[in-house]
Amino acid sequence: MFYIKVLTFNAVQENTYILYDENKECIIIDPGCYDDEERTLLKSFIERNQLQPKMLLNTHCHLDHVFGNKYVAEAYKLTLQIHKKEEPVLQIAPASGLMFNFPFDNYSGDLIFLREGDIVSLNNEILQVIEAPGHSPGSICFYCEKQKFILGGDVLFYQSIGRNDLPGGNHESLVKNIKEKLFILPDDIKVYPCQGPATSIGDTKKH
Repeated sequence: MFYIKVLTFNAVQENTYILYDENKECIIIDPGCYDDEERTLLKSFIERNQLQPKMLLNTHCHLDHVFGNKYVAEAYKLTLQIHKKEEPVLQIAPASGLMFNFPFDNYSGDLIFLREGDIVSLNNEILQVIEAPGHSPGSICFYCEKQKFILGGDVLFYQSIGRNDLPGGNHESLVKNIKEKLFILPDDIKVYPCQGPATSIGDTKKH
């Protein structure tokens, strides 16, 4: 089974997820660690639990989700996996960082592209890729049907949904994808967002 660790990083309070299994292998999703102290916290958790990172994933490539991509990729020799439509978002991230006074070294290595219906597997555990653009042009979620949870990025939050006023955002697309792809999931599916506390599909429908 997947064990889930949440580490909250940077000034935006972004949730970084580490999913690991009984084999001590793990997936790192949206590493928002900005400075040396935050990178050390990530590294310490991995070392303390004797984990071996196998994959680096981004739900999307807005600034607060990609700060730690370069560090994680270099430290653990990983290739970043994103949706194809997030590539230009990733490329402009350093310029966005300068605008908000968050300069950083961006990931510039090879990319593996994920799309709707792809399966991300870690030994016996799987995550299904669900495309849900609107907050960002290539936003994806990672759904674990077996354990009844979804990593929703910035698509769903506790009693709220993601903003759509950033470049590439689209309100109609966001609402459409939430209704047609996420609200069709069972109400008891736990939603892990990239900001704030966890929620559920049922609770989000109500509020």
